[in-house]
Amino acid sequence: MKRHALVGLATVLLASAGMAGSASAANIGVAMAQFDDNFLTVLRNGMIDYAKTLPNVTLQVEDGANDPNKQLSEIQNFVAAKVDAIIVNPVDTDATAAITKLAADANIPLVYVNRQPVNLDSLPANQAFVASNEKDSGTLETQQVCKDLKAAGKTSASVYVMEGLLNNQSAIQRTQDVKDVLATPDCSFIKIIDTQTANYQRNDAQTLMANWITAGTPFDGVISNNDEMAIGAIQAIKAAGQDPKTLVIGGIDATQDGLAAMAAGDLKVTVFQDAAGQGKGALDTALALAQGKTVDKEVWVPFQLVTPDNMAQFQKKN
Repeated sequence: MKRHALVGLATVLLASAGMAGSASAANIGVAMAQFDDNFLTVLRNGMIDYAKTLPNVTLQVEDGANDPNKQLSEIQNFVAAKVDAIIVNPVDTDATAAITKLAADANIPLVYVNRQPVNLDSLPANQAFVASNEKDSGTLETQQVCKDLKAAGKTSASVYVMEGLLNNQSAIQRTQDVKDVLATPDCSFIKIIDTQTANYQRNDAQTLMANWITAGTPFDGVISNNDEMAIGAIQAIKAAGQDPKTLVIGGIDATQDGLAAMAAGDLKVTVFQDAAGQGKGALDTALALAQGKTVDKEVWVPFQLVTPDNMAQFQKKN
């Protein structure tokens, strides 16, 4: 079964299942890719805070420390402990086939959250995926960057593209979104100077941007796969004595740091990804599966475009 559900419908259907599932004790193992990440911290805390509102639900949350082997070991421990369900935010989406098999062999329900497993179409009946559709994320971001460059009077523009982790489906899709938008007639006036990974990290992005600036090629903007890298780019631009306000810089996630950069006038575009909503949806889905209920194989939490005009409504969400 493969269905697509918007968060409004998913929440109505799954919240009742989650609350019902909380009537009996449930021990859920949660394997996060890493704790040291702003967006994933919001997702993790959203899950933890929601679990506190449900009686008899216990979470065991582990830090994969961005190490796929460590994360696999944590999941093996969950299986050995016979948890009622497992929630995984995978370090390496290419390694998810092994995780899927581990849970399936033990007949333990499994929910992937935020990062899409490579074997999504063939997941067993008691496994699911909760996230936001990445085909929308980079598309919304790049379309707005295009509009902003047009509004600035640009008829020819050049941009750099900062890519996330290369073993991560979200980074691959977001970068493809950028290319797809820039291939359309309305935005074909924008050319990509270079695309390189900064691993979703602020420090890596600062170093990458500094190297690009040193190369001396004029540019009009930076399209980043997430806010953290966009902020790193902004820091490098400032360190080089340039004003980021004269450029169009875009990110994704609408983190509090990203929104602060937007309020300062440095970040022009971001896209809200409801981290806490994904965490809640993942836990609801895990509880429903632990009860043997049927849930949607894919639950989509919509992305929302954020610009200086509407950022105030998102500043209280994360």
